This record gives sequence, C-alpha cells and structure tokens, in this order.
Amino acid sequence: MSTLGNIIARAKVTPAHIVLAEGDDPRIVEASVKAANEGLAKITLLGSETDIRLLTRAAGDSDDKISIVDGGEEPLDTSNQMVVDGKADGTVAGAVRTTRDVVRSALKTIGVAQGFNIVSSFFIMIMPEDGQILKGGVIYSDCGLVIEPDAAQLAEIASASADNAKALLGQDPKLAFLSFATQDSADHPFVDKTKAALKTFQHSRPDIPADGPLQFDAAIIPAIAARKASDSDVAGQANVFIFPDLNAGNIAYKITERLGGAKAIGPILQGLARPANDLSRGCSAEDIYNMIAVTVLQAQVSSS
Repeated sequence: MSTLGNIIARAKVTPAHIVLAEGDDPRIVEASVKAANEGLAKITLLGSETDIRLLTRAAGDSDDKISIVDGGEEPLDTSNQMVVDGKADGTVAGAVRTTRDVVRSALKTIGVAQGFNIVSSFFIMIMPEDGQILKGGVIYSDCGLVIEPDAAQLAEIASASADNAKALLGQDPKLAFLSFATQDSADHPFVDKTKAALKTFQHSRPDIPADGPLQFDAAIIPAIAARKASDSDVAGQANVFIFPDLNAGNIAYKITERLGGAKAIGPILQGLARPANDLSRGCSAEDIYNMIAVTVLQAQVSSS
C-alpha cells in the first residue's frame, strides 16, 4: 500500500469529527462530501445552511451526512472553540484565509500544547513511485511557519517532527539537521546554530538518531555520506529533514514538489494542544481531503 493510501486507511479505522470553517468554498465542499461518503470523517461545515446545503447535495451528499453550523462573524474562532469544547476533534482551514489568520486563531483559542514553547509546521512529502533516491514518505520541517528559529526552537521543531514521523508515517525517525555544510566543513554562525540545535535535541531526545550539520546530498545518498560523514548513523538514510530557516524549507519543499514530482501534504501544524491544520490557498479538493485524513490521524493520537 502507498504511503498516502496507508494514511487514509488508518484514518478510516477510527473516523474523527472534523470541522471546516470555510464551508462555502467549492473545494472544501467537494473534499468534505468525499470524506463523509467514504467514512473517513464525520464532517461539519461552517456557514449559511441554506447556501451550503445546496452545494453539498450537488456534490453528492444525498443523505445530508454533513452537518452545517452557522459560524458567526468569525468562523475560524468558532471552529477552534468547537474543538476546545469537545464538539469536534480537529479543524482544517486556510483555503480562503491566510496562514496568519489560521494560526492566530488556533493559538488564541486552542493554545500551545503542554511541553511546547512554539507552534511550527511540517510537510509530508510523498515521493513519486519511480523515485530514484528517496521513496515513500518523508518529513520536511519547518517549511511554512517559523521564519528564523533559534537553536532551541529548531530543536523543539525537530522533536515534534520526529514524533509525527512515528505517529503519521509509522517510521522510526532519523533526523538530519540540514545546512550548507556537512559536520565541520565550514565555519559560520549559521553552521554554529545548527550544531547547537543538534546538541540540544540529542540531550532531550537521546533515543532518536540525529546528526548535523548535513548537506542534503550527504543526508540522503549513502555514497556521498561515506565520503563526507563516514562516522554518522544518519547520513545517507535520513527520513526527517530539519531546515535551518523558513527560506530554505519553503524553497526546498516547492522544488521537491514541482520539479521532483512529490506530493506535498501540509503545512501540518504541530505544537498545538489539539489538532488544527492549515491549507494553502492554492489547494485542490484532493489536497483538502488528504489534510482531513491527516487531521483524523492526529485526533486519534491526541485521544489515545
């Protein structure tokens, strides 16, 4: 089974209740009807019941499986409050509203999870089946939210990403703290920050293999790893990639997606007390459906 197929199948085992704030967007409606009809999730859409019911029925919800609630003047806050109050298990938004709006509302209403200081994001990058080097799913973090994390924040992002590799992909994480240098090949404050982040991470999570700084090729290609980082137990086999800042991460995921043919699912938020996820405003109905599946899995983990 493919990585994405596995995510969807696992989500369907215990469907969660997902609320989507932008209920009158046709892409949201299409994805929601598919999710409800396939038993992926119980769905609530926010907005005008009269208008949205016409859209859901036209999209194939002949039995009115989807619930519709008036979200008031600020549906983002309403959807997040439903999660806080136990009326839903997770939220998805961002097809219309900006990431800033989505994250601000989640922070205000749901808040940061215990043990975390920041909320960050990651992408599940699903490589094409004919991929020559990376295969299946890997994690890129942070590619959508924290602009310039310091060393401590980078270590926290890495810790959350490692846990999500286990929870969502079923992988034993091997973390590469990425840089323009590998190990001691360059002397620069950027490299020093990556080294400090690795040291902090290893102190707090000694059970998880991690190394850095690593250049991307050294992180994924065994032959290059043998030349550049022969003493590393991560180089050449990493599956969780921690980027030093948002510039690097955002550029990298888009190149991997657009030129490498990978499917990007995200930005998925991590560090919140309950599941709440963002969408790209350029998302398709398929993207939204996949994000619903991921949010269901997060809800399963948070309730366990």
